[in-house]
Amino acid sequence: MDSATAAAPAPGRGTDEATPERPTRRSRLRAPGLDPYWVGGVLFVLYTALSLSRHLRMLTMSWDLGIFEQAIQAYSRLRAPMADLKGPGTNILGDHFSPVTALIAPFYRLFPGPVTLLVVQAALFALSAVPVTRLAARLLGRGRGLAIGVAYGLSWGVQRAVDFDFHEIAFAMPLLAFSLEAVVTRRWRAAALWAAPLVLVKEDLGVTVAAIGVLMLIRLRGGRREKGATALAAALVVFGFAATAIALGLIIPGFNSGGSYDYWNKIGGGDGPAPVIPAETAVRTLLWVLLPTTGLLALRSPVLIVALPTLGWRFASHEEHYWGTDWHYSAVLMPVVLIALTDALATARHSRRPWLRRYAHQLPAAVVAAALALSASLPVYSLTQPDTYRVPQSVKDAERLLARIPDDATVEADVAPISRLVSRCRVFWIGDTRGIDPDYVALRVADGRSPQDLVADAQRMHPGARYALLGGDGGIVVLQRTA
Repeated sequence: MDSATAAAPAPGRGTDEATPERPTRRSRLRAPGLDPYWVGGVLFVLYTALSLSRHLRMLTMSWDLGIFEQAIQAYSRLRAPMADLKGPGTNILGDHFSPVTALIAPFYRLFPGPVTLLVVQAALFALSAVPVTRLAARLLGRGRGLAIGVAYGLSWGVQRAVDFDFHEIAFAMPLLAFSLEAVVTRRWRAAALWAAPLVLVKEDLGVTVAAIGVLMLIRLRGGRREKGATALAAALVVFGFAATAIALGLIIPGFNSGGSYDYWNKIGGGDGPAPVIPAETAVRTLLWVLLPTTGLLALRSPVLIVALPTLGWRFASHEEHYWGTDWHYSAVLMPVVLIALTDALATARHSRRPWLRRYAHQLPAAVVAAALALSASLPVYSLTQPDTYRVPQSVKDAERLLARIPDDATVEADVAPISRLVSRCRVFWIGDTRGIDPDYVALRVADGRSPQDLVADAQRMHPGARYALLGGDGGIVVLQRTA
C-alpha cells in the first residue's frame, strides 16, 4: 500500500463521502426541496420569540387575546364559546363566525394559557411561508425562490399581525397560500379544497373564496381546458358567496343576543354623516401593499383579484382603523401579493420588452432587500435589542399582585391584567359587567389617577357593592369586594 492510499480514508459511516446511490445526511439537509421548510422553521422561531417576548413583558395591545382565549377555553371544555369580555354570557359566534379556532382547543386543554394561542399563531404564519417559497423556487429558481420566501416572511403586513397578539386570521394565511399555489400550478381540486375552509375562519372570507373561484375561471380560460375544472371553479364561486350570506344573515344573528350582525354599522346605516376614507389614505395603503412587497409588478397577475374583497370591505367601512397599515388587517393580503408577484415574474421573464425582463430579473433581490430594510422599523427588529429578553421588575411586581386573586374569581379588568387572569378566572371588560358585581377589579393606573380614584369609580359602577384596595404594584391596582 502506497502513502497516498494509506492517507485516503476508507468509505464508511463515519465519513461524509457521498455516492450517487447514497447521499450523505449533510447533502440531504441541503437539498433544494427542503428550502421552504427551513424558511418556515426560521420564521417560526422569529415569530414565537416576538410574540412571547411581548407577552412576558406584559405588552398586550388589546382585549382580543383575552376574548379568543375565553372562547377557546370554552371549546376545550366542550362548551359553547362564551367570551365574557364581550359581555357576560356572549357567544362569540354571534360576533364573528370563526369556528376554526376550536382546532386550538385540544392544545389549550393540555397547555392552558395565552402562550398556547401565541405559539399556534406563530406556527400558522410560518407554515404559510412554505407554499409561497416553494412556488417561487419552482417557477423562478432556488435563489429567487428563497428571496421571495424571505420577503414574504418579513413583509410588513405579516410582522404587524404577529405583533398584534392573536387573531383568527392566522388560520387564513396557510389556507390562502396553499390554495393560490395550487391555482398557479393548475391543481384545481387542491385549490378548491384549500380555499373552502376559509369560510370557517371569518364571515367575510367567503367572498375571498368566491374570488379564488373567479381566478380559477380566468386561468382556465387562458389555458388548456380541463374536464370538470370549470364546474369546480363555478361551484367555488357560488359556495363562497352563499357561505358569507348564510353567516351574515342566519348564523351570526342566530347567536347574537340582538338578533343582528353588529358590524353593519361600520359600513352604513348609522346616524349622521359617516367618515369616508380620504383618497390619499387609500392610495397610501395601496402603495404599501404593492410597492415594497412587489415593486408594483403584481399588477400584471390576475392573482391580485383575490385581494379585492379584503380591500373592498376595508375601504368601504366607516371605521378608520381599517383604512391604514396598522394592526393585523393587511396580513391576509401578503400571501396574495407575493404569489401574484411570483406569477408575474414567471411571465415577465419571457416578455418581448427588454426593460421588463431586466426589471423582473432584479426584482426578487429588490423585494427581499426592501423587506430587510423596512424591518429596521418593524417589530422583528426588537429581537436584536437586549431589553426584549428582560422581564422588567415592574412586570414581576404586577404578576405577584395579580397572583393574589384566587382561581375562579370574577374580575373586572382592562387590557393589561387580562392575559394573566383569563386562564383561571372569569374576566369581564371594565364597565361592561351588566349588573354583575365582580369579586375583584384589576386595572392599569394611568393619567395620574390615584388608587382612591379607582375605588370611587368602582363604587359608582357597582353601587350595591363595596370595594377596598387590595394592592397596587407594577403600575397595576387591584380592588377587592368587601361587601
